[in-house]
Amino acid sequence: MNDATRYRVNPDALRAFVAEVYRSVGANTEDAHVAADAMVQADLWGHQSHGVLRLGWYYARLRSGAMKASTSLSFPVDAGAVAVMDGGDSIGPVVGRAATLDAIRRAKAHGIGAVSVRNSNHFGTCMYFTRMAAKDGCIMLCMTNGGPNMAPWGGLKKMIGTNPWSVAAPAGRYEPMVMDVANSGVARGKIFLAQMRHEPIPLGWAVDSRGRPTTDPVEGLKGFILPMAEHKGYAIGTMVDVLSGVLSGSGCLTDVHGPYDPVNRSRAGHLMIALNVAAFQPLDEFNARMERYVEALKAAPLAEGVDEVFYPGEKETRAQQTQLEEGLWLPADTIAGLDAVAAEANVKVVARD
Repeated sequence: MNDATRYRVNPDALRAFVAEVYRSVGANTEDAHVAADAMVQADLWGHQSHGVLRLGWYYARLRSGAMKASTSLSFPVDAGAVAVMDGGDSIGPVVGRAATLDAIRRAKAHGIGAVSVRNSNHFGTCMYFTRMAAKDGCIMLCMTNGGPNMAPWGGLKKMIGTNPWSVAAPAGRYEPMVMDVANSGVARGKIFLAQMRHEPIPLGWAVDSRGRPTTDPVEGLKGFILPMAEHKGYAIGTMVDVLSGVLSGSGCLTDVHGPYDPVNRSRAGHLMIALNVAAFQPLDEFNARMERYVEALKAAPLAEGVDEVFYPGEKETRAQQTQLEEGLWLPADTIAGLDAVAAEANVKVVARD
């Protein structure tokens, strides 16, 4: 994609624009900032499939009332290290942040904290939350279910979401080590991004509605996203649905509605488990071991054509550094979508060049 089909925006200006859109439908200043930061941060990490591309979908859900602009959280279960949080259909990243902070608080008190969340919404990238815990001396596991995009292995009906999960750990003087994966071969948002960029998708990402391999993103969206590692990805995605939806008392299988649905309650569920590293060993000792671990990975002999070994999460850190310096480059179709939301919300469009 060349510069003629994309525009550069300032990340701070983009964050302020998105927050203003959320405020236009009743979100308070703090919640609007959290929602905006989660989206723009995904773009800064290079994950445009989970960035401001999604603003129009979220805005439509807020307008219809499927997602509530005013935050309403409660705790049906509050039992020391364990809690169940009801998100009250509130803004996804706001619920996710609250659950993350609560899991960290419980971990600091008990060594481990587990918060199961019901009645939330799509919250963007899981790593947005796991990195928060890693920055606070915890290892965190975060997972969420989503609207069905994958068929059970061998089936022809969408029943399982891409159901991503993430683990992040402190890494001393290095930025946190982070794994963030969907259980599909690719996130659905990446197929939407390919559609907006008018690009084909690789074989193996999706099949059409009859189960035939396709490189057409339109046909892939009509059909099914394929699980990663075939039946293994299907099995992991199913268990994430159990841990996120069944355990919390939230939606699961086809009862969950994704951000692309403008009118139905999401009923997404999450699970946040935080481990306080200091409860296992001194944090300084752990950090020193993690630094040696990172350095060992990066010192591995290089395969032909490879310039550098990256540890998990390092590429996102590099992408953020680059885009903070140079600005965010967004596809023309994404900019057009933002302008359409600006017109509906009666807010000023974000500046670009």
